[in-house]
Amino acid sequence: MPLPERRFVADALRTETVGGVLLLLAAVAALVWANSPVGDSYETVQDLHIGPEALGLDLSLQHWAADGLLAIFFFVAGIELKRELVAGELRDAKAAALPVIAAICGMAVPALVYVLTNAIGGGSMDGWAVPTATDIAFALAVLAVIGTSLPSALRAFLLTLAVVDDLFAILIIAIFFTSDLNFAALGGAIAALAVFWLLLRKGVRGWYVYIPLALVIWGLMYNSGVHATIAGVAMGLMLRCTRREGEEHSPGEHIEHLVRPISAGLAVPLFALFSAGVTVTGKSLSDVFTQPVTLGVVLGLVVGKALGIFGGTWLAARFTRAELNEDLAWGDVFAVASLAGIGFTVSLLIGELAFEGDAALTSEVKAAVLVGSLIAAVLATVLLKLRVRKYQALLAEEERDEDEDGIPDIYEQDNPEYHLRMAAIYEKKAAEHRERAQVAGASRDDADSPA
Repeated sequence: MPLPERRFVADALRTETVGGVLLLLAAVAALVWANSPVGDSYETVQDLHIGPEALGLDLSLQHWAADGLLAIFFFVAGIELKRELVAGELRDAKAAALPVIAAICGMAVPALVYVLTNAIGGGSMDGWAVPTATDIAFALAVLAVIGTSLPSALRAFLLTLAVVDDLFAILIIAIFFTSDLNFAALGGAIAALAVFWLLLRKGVRGWYVYIPLALVIWGLMYNSGVHATIAGVAMGLMLRCTRREGEEHSPGEHIEHLVRPISAGLAVPLFALFSAGVTVTGKSLSDVFTQPVTLGVVLGLVVGKALGIFGGTWLAARFTRAELNEDLAWGDVFAVASLAGIGFTVSLLIGELAFEGDAALTSEVKAAVLVGSLIAAVLATVLLKLRVRKYQALLAEEERDEDEDGIPDIYEQDNPEYHLRMAAIYEKKAAEHRERAQVAGASRDDADSPA
């Protein structure tokens, strides 16, 4: 592909809209493939093993997508988190308090909803973490498409919320889904990460240094028993995301710019392709709303996320010094809280980890994640559309000028100070006009008088 076309494609993949669309297309393709007459071939491809067995990396394509390609996604997430911590919203404790509290509540409440649902219904508690995650790519894509007229502060709130959500999702994976630790491999991974950090601090450059080292770190982390995506996060957090004198971009920003198209255009869509393919029947869809495990996932994503984020934000604004951005209304917060119910990528990953070894239950949980994310997306779209309509109406009202005097009518209504100021301006202009008219009249009289 010629260079200009490559640049165009890469720039497109850096936008949330294109990345979200590719993710959606991959998920739809997986569902169509798994439910087509050749659906058996989907599982065959999923289970196809490749990789060096001697290194403990003889993995299926599904595992390569979940453990390998998603490490790229989490590497980008690590850079975003580092940037937010050192130069973004999370740097200022007062500004960060609201989205951080909202993110924590937005993970705790869905987990609580799941636990209560399964405690009442007698289901498995193993999936409590499935509805806690938010898919940042999908959520930002929906916001980018629907929320064109919404305040920019809304996107900043969602981005900060999602970054914190990613951080806690990473901690959940590291703490609760790590077993049978291989301390030799873990020690090797930590040592390799130390070398990675040292090379960065020494200013060593060259992809031929870092890519092989990153692969070694990932391989050691995978064999240690810690989920391999943690390697991506750790390396992302090590990159410097502050600019020094004379730098147009920090190393973190530069590398994120290079890697994001790979993450959005390859890693995440391929993960969706190999993970979202579940067999859908009338019975399987009805089971989503009748079985405690799947119902807990759906309610956690749709109800738990909305209540947790909105409630956490309101409580923080009500009882702490944290303040909601003056450009946002509570209706905006509830719309974003509903949008955060799109779990998808990370929820699918946690679902696979939580019910590993139970293929039937894993498929049911995946179906629940898809249904819950779809309901959350539709609900958020409706709410965002209503908010967009309101802001568009406000904008139209601000720009209305029925008397066509060049001044929006809103500034001429119920504003005594404005009226006094404008009356003075108009009086001054009228006086200047009368003066010019008098001068012009005098000039005509002089011209008409006999010499």
